[in-house]
Amino acid sequence: MTVPGYLPYYAVLGSIGIIVAALVGLSRALAAANWPKGQRERAVGTAGLVLIAWLAVTGLLGWLGAYRGTADRIPTIQFGIFLPILIGVLVYWRSAAVARVIDAVPQQWLVGLQLFRVLGAVFLALFAVGVLPGLFALPAGLGDLAVGLLAPIVATAYARRPDERAGLVLTWNVLGIADLVVAVAIGFATAPSPVQLVALDSPNVLISAFPLVLIPVFLVPLAILLHLASLAKLRRSHAQTDRPTHANVARA
Repeated sequence: MTVPGYLPYYAVLGSIGIIVAALVGLSRALAAANWPKGQRERAVGTAGLVLIAWLAVTGLLGWLGAYRGTADRIPTIQFGIFLPILIGVLVYWRSAAVARVIDAVPQQWLVGLQLFRVLGAVFLALFAVGVLPGLFALPAGLGDLAVGLLAPIVATAYARRPDERAGLVLTWNVLGIADLVVAVAIGFATAPSPVQLVALDSPNVLISAFPLVLIPVFLVPLAILLHLASLAKLRRSHAQTDRPTHANVARA
């Protein structure tokens, strides 16, 4: 199988670019929230260390073939996908510092950052040259493109009218998570393993091999955590909006 020469640069540099964009946006959001310089630098520095270490570990494991699927081996890529999500949820649930950071970040930033989902267009390019099965590449690539292109539109609409666009943000988040769930499910069903169900004549070999594996083990969990943070923030904003109404009803 001939792998396009641009793929390592696309996956690695794309992931690094997303980290840089996230840290720059976080720094600006905390500055706008009037965080003291020292606290802001610590928060951004910690986030940077976590993201860089995460990318480095997953990249090294991918390069060493830890996630590579074969027809006679139980897949391991699920650990790279689900463990970061579980850890992220637990940290958010238990850490007041992380919750405070998310509170300080505007909703439109959490949504708009997911413009990076357009990187999923690479699935369509790889399908076009015959190295990815269409059963995976088409829904995964088109779904990521749609969610990514809608991200800045939804973010802008919310920033202009947050009280009226909460439902739009909720719908976009649900669609974004559904897109990832479908892509992961089809990825498992088409990749080489003892439980491969479809695409037996053209297995999805690349998705568990470096560098393309960075998408499921780094970008997919990152996208899921951004969706969950956006939904948590949306729920908290809704609860805060409802509180005065309930108080007024009680006084009446």
